[in-house]
Amino acid sequence: QVHMEESGGGSVPAGGFLRLPCAISRLSFEHYAFGWYRQNPGRERETVALLKWSGDATLYADSVKGRFTVSRDNNQKTLYLEMNNLKPEDTATYYCAASLVYGGSWLKSLDAWGQGTLVTVSP
Repeated sequence: QVHMEESGGGSVPAGGFLRLPCAISRLSFEHYAFGWYRQNPGRERETVALLKWSGDATLYADSVKGRFTVSRDNNQKTLYLEMNNLKPEDTATYYCAASLVYGGSWLKSLDAWGQGTLVTVSP
């Protein structure tokens, strides 16, 4: 069974930095697109960043471009989300996830996801 587990969430002031790791196991990495989405209670999920495990293709939501970076460590089988210059509107629970689909339909086609980690950004 696929397992994905996020960590690294916490509370930071606006302008701060967080790095979220996601440990991944029991998955054929080269076939998947990995990424992060976020969600607040009562609101729709939002794709934040995508990355193809094979190659260097990435996609970012307009709201995080230039501030967030998605990356991977092949040896550690870990996905990362580096978040710089955090804003209060970035407050959400962040989930790492995987899909065989890369692009606009990624969020609707998830095959696996973690339990989420909460990020809170204070003004």
